Amino acid sequence: MTFNELGLSEKVLQAVAATGYTSPTPIQAEAIPHALAGRDILGIAQTGTGKTAAFTLPMLSRLEQGRARARMPRTLILEPTRELAAQVEESFARYGANHKLNVALLIGGVSFAEQESKIMRGADVLIATPGRLLDFAERGKLLLTGIDILVIDEADRMLDMGFIPDIEKICKLVPFTRQTLFFSATMPPEITRLTETFLHNPVRIEVARASSTASTITQGLVASVPGPAKRETLRRLIREATSLKNAIIFCNRKRDVAILHKSLQKHGFSAGALHGDMDQRARMTSLDAFKAGDVNLLVCSDVAARGLDIPDVSHVFNFDVPTHAEDYVHRIGRTGRAGRSGVALTIVTHADQKYVDEIEKLIARKIDWVGGTLADLDAEEAAHPSLAETKRARPSRSKRPQAEEETRAATTAERPRSPRARRPGEESRKPVAASGRPRPSRSYDEDDVPVVGLGDHVPMFLLRPVRLKSSKSSPEKSESTENA
Repeated sequence: MTFNELGLSEKVLQAVAATGYTSPTPIQAEAIPHALAGRDILGIAQTGTGKTAAFTLPMLSRLEQGRARARMPRTLILEPTRELAAQVEESFARYGANHKLNVALLIGGVSFAEQESKIMRGADVLIATPGRLLDFAERGKLLLTGIDILVIDEADRMLDMGFIPDIEKICKLVPFTRQTLFFSATMPPEITRLTETFLHNPVRIEVARASSTASTITQGLVASVPGPAKRETLRRLIREATSLKNAIIFCNRKRDVAILHKSLQKHGFSAGALHGDMDQRARMTSLDAFKAGDVNLLVCSDVAARGLDIPDVSHVFNFDVPTHAEDYVHRIGRTGRAGRSGVALTIVTHADQKYVDEIEKLIARKIDWVGGTLADLDAEEAAHPSLAETKRARPSRSKRPQAEEETRAATTAERPRSPRARRPGEESRKPVAASGRPRPSRSYDEDDVPVVGLGDHVPMFLLRPVRLKSSKSSPEKSESTENA
């Protein structure tokens, strides 16, 4: 089958031919005719199968007639992350080269005034993240009553990020007679409930079993101990990879992304970083550098696990095993895209075994171990205790050994201090450290007097002498009162 048989307009076919694509993917071949007919679609396909073009191409064909009005976009595409939204905008620029359509992008981290000006000019296609879209709608800067086509992309990612309540609000703002295209790689129960509520007699298109992985990806597990040895294991895997062109490395936490990024740069690797705490300009700069080949390693959190279309990624390394099994499907889907082969290796410690079991249950297959299992690692450490000792995490320089801390505390406690000049009649108080807090490690003598009231911290206005005034007192009494 070719794109010419799907019913697309001539302008769209010319743009597709210019990009070099001749045959549609299975999700495109089944979804495009129904989308052109105006049917609601529930598309389930694993990542990397061309879901973006499955709704982009029919939308362009249908938008050739009509014109957008100010503050009233004609179509709306919801994406969970800024990177995915920017990627869809690039797809419209590529496939809509022969169209004169206004495309507006509403995402966080970008000037509000600049986005507002695009909305005021009229947008044929509005690509947005849920938070920024609701912000515009609540301010009265955007009307969703003219939406003809609503696309909800990466719905399972929306669920993970807590956007489902926002999606429900947005669906109530758009017209009831709209066409809805709903795409997801997995179908948890919450997503199923959402489709039953907002889709009207949808066509279900499932080109692959939900939560399955591509057959072109070679998967493997690598045993390791935690700590610095885990980073050493990753460096060894990168050096030993024979066909490594570039790689995406996933961590569970943003803090670990920063630590691993610095570690790889320290050991001479060309690496970039991408996580949710970076501002939009830094995130796009890092992503563009990886796409252009300026860096061949990209250390990131799950912000890059869903839908990012980087066609030729040769390897994916899971430095941390994902705690949610569905995230594993999306992570390794960054490689082996569009029929290419890829390699996905996951570093596993003893604490990760339960997560590996959940992943294998989800994808309905066993993942092979590469270079020995955790049991083999335990046997090796038992046979060579010195080797196990060297693999333990080194104490941080900022943390002194316990014996040193105790010696330091004792020395500080015994250090003589110069006595402070006391006010007349002032009793001795508890010794106070330089920080102003009582020193808990020191035991006080029995004759120490407890602190009464404010102690040494009496405000000066309370120490001022009090003058009693009486209007009916004689001059002699007033004089005696003042001298008292």
